[in-house]
Amino acid sequence: MFSKKTAIFNHMKNHATIYTFMVILFLTGIIFGAVIVNSMNFVQKQDLFFYLEQFFGQVAHENFIDKQDILKNSFLYHARYLLFIFILGLSVIGLPIVWILLFVKGLVIGFSVGFIVNQLGTNGFILASLSIAPQNLLIIPVYIIAGSLSMIFSLTLINKLFSRRFSKPASLQPLGAYLIIFVVLLCISFCAAALEAFVANGAMELLIKSYYKK
Repeated sequence: MFSKKTAIFNHMKNHATIYTFMVILFLTGIIFGAVIVNSMNFVQKQDLFFYLEQFFGQVAHENFIDKQDILKNSFLYHARYLLFIFILGLSVIGLPIVWILLFVKGLVIGFSVGFIVNQLGTNGFILASLSIAPQNLLIIPVYIIAGSLSMIFSLTLINKLFSRRFSKPASLQPLGAYLIIFVVLLCISFCAAALEAFVANGAMELLIKSYYKK
């Protein structure tokens, strides 16, 4: 147990720059998402809010997606995203796409939260806290770690290729560890999907119904 903790600490210490870069990249995406909301004109906001109100109306009148479907769709989305990041780490040349994926993920979250708060004020902040925050407390670290590991593995492959120290036995061990960690991240993403389906979704539904009853 102690050796595992030491290995994790050494890994984080040795690759702190990469993890920091990924965190900054993700936060930059969130900021850009919020900036996009503020740069939208009144008509654009009203058009988008119209669809949001339609969704609220469906929720308030019981026409809502089954929790099992939310769990399935959310997990499949995360699984595809993580699989794509995993493959990009193996491809060597896919590193810029990993950066784009992480940036876009931050942008979507920043835009979603920013738009809801911008349109609904305090109620929007509460809604975002209940419907968006819970699952993202798990899934955001998962994506940051996945992107960082993909970048680390890709840079390691590039280094071995250029230094001509590439050998099959030596390369299988890092690949095995890379695969195992992604399986663990996939399991955590399932927990995030379950949290979204059974906790965040239920809380959002109760809040929207109580709002429409006023």
